Amino acid sequence: MRIAKTLLCAALTLSPAYSEPLSSVDREALLMNLDKLRESADARVDARFRMAIAAYREAMASGDAAKEFYLKCLEKVEFEDRQKKASDFREWKRKEAEKLADPALAIALRIQLQWLVLTLQAASEEADRAKLASGAFELVSAIFQDPEKLRSQAGLLSEDVTSSVFARAYEIGNLKLEDWSGSPTALETIYDKILLPPLRNPQHLDSLRNAWIKRIQQEGAMQEFWAAPPKENKRLGMAEDLRPPEYARFLEETLPRLQWQMEVDLFKNGDESDAAKRMLAHIEKYIQHKAAREWGEEFRKLLAPGAAPAPPAGEPPLTAE
Repeated sequence: MRIAKTLLCAALTLSPAYSEPLSSVDREALLMNLDKLRESADARVDARFRMAIAAYREAMASGDAAKEFYLKCLEKVEFEDRQKKASDFREWKRKEAEKLADPALAIALRIQLQWLVLTLQAASEEADRAKLASGAFELVSAIFQDPEKLRSQAGLLSEDVTSSVFARAYEIGNLKLEDWSGSPTALETIYDKILLPPLRNPQHLDSLRNAWIKRIQQEGAMQEFWAAPPKENKRLGMAEDLRPPEYARFLEETLPRLQWQMEVDLFKNGDESDAAKRMLAHIEKYIQHKAAREWGEEFRKLLAPGAAPAPPAGEPPLTAE
């Protein structure tokens, strides 16, 4: 009992009842130290990002370099970091030899590295959005220049690059991304957040329309070439039977929706006369579409006096010719 009383007295001597409030000098000193810790942490992160970008750029110089770098990063994050044996990695490579030999893999890996570099740049507070938009447009256009060639890598290209083995090997994560996409094939986000906004200006109507046409073509290509193959056909030799059902649904449902969204966008940004004529023709053509009534109501509101908002002033546009 005497020991317990002694411990209690010792605890009381350390209680807040005897502590003193922080002085203004102490507060300033603590805040300064906190700022130094944050600056030190930020410097380490920046250094790691710079190192990563340098490695990514070197690796995306060629298909062979990209594949070699991919295997190096994969071995680190999937085997070494998990304390697996080197023989396990060699066995994995043996089993995956056919997939690793796919020529499309090297192309897709280079694309993933390029998009990852753009993504890291987009996360910077000093990001040049116009330059990033131009780079994004060029890369997406390259992907869909021959989408059938990349069919086998559709899954890899749809991944968020910040979760790729390249990002994990360099501990790239928790990026604050605004108005950006983690995947180079997330077309809705890429166009809505990156490519179309700079073009919404009466002076750039042709570029806005061309960008929309590109988007529609690319959305269709994804469904035509990257969707699951069709099941066994009853009528062999018919071209429409060789297309996946997702593409048929795209033509019937999604394509008219995207075309309508394009005309609304053009109408709101200075092309009222011609877009209005096309919108009326669109409703007439797709009168049986499930969204036709909705389009009619939207069109009626747009035609009301003063309904269409004045188009915003835009920056020099991304060329979408």
